[in-house]
Formats: sequence, C-alpha cells, structure tokens
Amino acid sequence: MATIVVNANYCKACGLCVSACAKDAVRIGAQTNAMGYHIAEPVPEANCVACKLCAITCPEGAIEVYK
Repeated sequence: MATIVVNANYCKACGLCVSACAKDAVRIGAQTNAMGYHIAEPVPEANCVACKLCAITCPEGAIEVYK
C-alpha cells in the first residue's frame, strides 16, 4: 500500500494534486498551515497506487509518495 506525505509548510491548497489523482486518494483537508492555507491530505480509505501524479503536479514540491 502506498503512502502520501504532504509537507504542510509548502502546501498552498491549489488543488492540482486532487485533480491529478485518478484514484481520489488526495483531498484538501480542514487542517491549516502557518500561512492559513488548508493543506492537502491523503484519503485514508482510498486505494493509492503510487503513480506519483500528485507529487509531479505539485508546483511547490510539497508531496512525497512512498510505496
């Protein structure tokens, strides 16, 4: 099972990772970072396949995917 890790300090809630994920494994959550942005988070019940499209599309480099 793959794991998505979002660096809260870099995420600006642009939503590109959410749009890129074909498995709906990423969402914009309720938690905010120091800049006031709602940060992206993995969806616990989703079936992430570690395609890394979320990490590739993130303009801030805030996402890492581990398999």
